[in-house]
Amino acid sequence: MENCVFCRIAKGELPASKVYEDDSTIAFMDLQSVNPGHMLVVVKPHRANIYELDDELASAAMRTAAKMARAAKKAYGCEGVTLLQANEPAGAQTVFHFHIHVLPRWEGDGMALAWPAKNPTRDALEEMAAKLRAAL
Repeated sequence: MENCVFCRIAKGELPASKVYEDDSTIAFMDLQSVNPGHMLVVVKPHRANIYELDDELASAAMRTAAKMARAAKKAYGCEGVTLLQANEPAGAQTVFHFHIHVLPRWEGDGMALAWPAKNPTRDALEEMAAKLRAAL
C-alpha cells in the first residue's frame, strides 16, 4: 500500500528509530510511547490485520516481539512487559497494518488494561469452545 505509513517505514521511505530488522519484520520506537522502550513490531509485507497473516508471518512477528521484550527488560530493567495487538476498529486498531506493541511496564506507570469480566458459566464456556473448534 503506497500510503501506508508502516509500509513506508519498512521500505526506508520514512524515518524511524529502528531497533531490529530481519527478512519479515522490523521493530522501531513508537512515536506515541507510553514508557521508555515502547516499540512497535511490524510485519514488512502489508497485512491489514491478524486475519491476513499466514502462520509463517505470524510466527516471525511473535519471535521478534519476544526478542524485543527481552531487550526491553535488559535495557530498561522494567518490571514487566505488555504485548498489545489490536484488530479492526471495534478492536481498537488505529493503524491498519499488522503490528504488535512491546510496552515496558512498571508498577504505577499509569497504563491500565481493564475490561468488564462477564464470568460465563462452564456450560457457556463449553458452548463457545465448541463453536470455535468448529470454525477451525
